[in-house]
Amino acid sequence: MNFENLRTVYDNQGPFATVYLEGRSPAADAEKQVRLRWDELRENLASAGAADEILKNLGDTLIVEDITEVQTDGRIVVANAAGVVLDEHWDAALGTGDTAHYGQVPELGAYVREGCRLVDMVLVIANQEGATIRELRVSPQHEATQQDESVVSGDNDEDIHAPRQGALSHNQIRRRADEIVKDNARAVADQVDQIVRAREPDLVVVAGEVQGRTAVKAELSTRVTELLEETDQGGTDDDAAEDALYDALKSLASDRVQAKQAEDSENLSYSKAHDLAVEGQEKVSQAVGRGAVATVLLNYDVGSEGEGAILADAVLSSAGFGLVDADVADGIAAILRYDAATALAD
Repeated sequence: MNFENLRTVYDNQGPFATVYLEGRSPAADAEKQVRLRWDELRENLASAGAADEILKNLGDTLIVEDITEVQTDGRIVVANAAGVVLDEHWDAALGTGDTAHYGQVPELGAYVREGCRLVDMVLVIANQEGATIRELRVSPQHEATQQDESVVSGDNDEDIHAPRQGALSHNQIRRRADEIVKDNARAVADQVDQIVRAREPDLVVVAGEVQGRTAVKAELSTRVTELLEETDQGGTDDDAAEDALYDALKSLASDRVQAKQAEDSENLSYSKAHDLAVEGQEKVSQAVGRGAVATVLLNYDVGSEGEGAILADAVLSSAGFGLVDADVADGIAAILRYDAATALAD
């Protein structure tokens, strides 16, 4: 997941209140439940010193007409006295609970951790006439979020199915049918390439019927092919086919997240051996404040004290993020852009 959107959050003036409202099952009394949950969080924030303007901005965002959506999708909302600076669905695991934080920087550790477990995908459901293209954000644990969908088909209305009689006629029509399929696949590939250039997804997944998949794959650019995965599971024929398809996407997302975590752990080990990494809140804070950090690595599950300010400096210095299961001091480490001695020098 790309965290560039957070740059505009940190460009605002604090203090900030950060609210995480977990997603829960739909209920007839959703409005009552959300109001009660917000009342408790509001009281906690007020006790911590949050101004009335901040609390009003949060309340106006959470207590809305379509409040059932807030209940089922969850929310992360960050606000200061001027208004709401971040408002997104919060798809954390059920049982994570509601939390509220107040301070000079937003508390976005949980948001970043969840984002590191999300995989941006372009799903191409292909057939011989074209494809349905879905832009998705997929988690190994949660329902996929669809951000956009487009349908691409060729401009030719000719029948792609050749007759069975007449050898010469059959061969001619078969060649023409192959040309039409190729043209349709090329149109799909061009659209996918545009999306990849604009969105820079983690994966491009080709699904659908065999002939359609084969035709589309043959037309994809090198840039797209480097991101390519393929699945023969499911489809769009009915709900069962859709469920099978999205189960396959979750599996691909899980593989991607695990591979990225293994890569980050390996990079950390290598960097430590070459004096290109630091651990612990104090050293990471010092290094990131000087713009010396290439990647901040967070403990997979547990937040660390002071990480909110570290994440702010990391975003503003264009550092990346990752997760590690390794035992690191204070649950936080950093891979550096240059040697640790220089990064920590007084």
